[in-house]
Amino acid sequence: MTPAVLVDEADHPLEAWSDPARGSIRWKTLISGDVTATDTLVCGIAVMAAGETFALHSHPQPELYFGLEGAVDVLVDGATYRLKPGVALFIPGNAVHGVLRADQSVRWFYTFAADAFPEIAYSFA
Repeated sequence: MTPAVLVDEADHPLEAWSDPARGSIRWKTLISGDVTATDTLVCGIAVMAAGETFALHSHPQPELYFGLEGAVDVLVDGATYRLKPGVALFIPGNAVHGVLRADQSVRWFYTFAADAFPEIAYSFA
């Protein structure tokens, strides 16, 4: 049995893609088997400032976004969903999704059913 793991967001640095074509989104990985003694879930906090982007992409795993601060339009398979505090957005596996442009600062919690973040095979459009 995997023991409980307590994680403080303040203890984790912001990460970003090295390829700007993937967008300017940043995130903090909170739970991932490659950085915490955990399995079966990956989660973190995504952060975008006004004007930033998250390129359209897909991955086999479904994903859940939960709005924490600000609001942003998330495109999922051509449909637009407004993510804001208190709103959960389920994104099916292999769905093409992303944020074309944040119109304000925004933060959301995300999670995948996977053991570690490196298992998420992103395919950018």
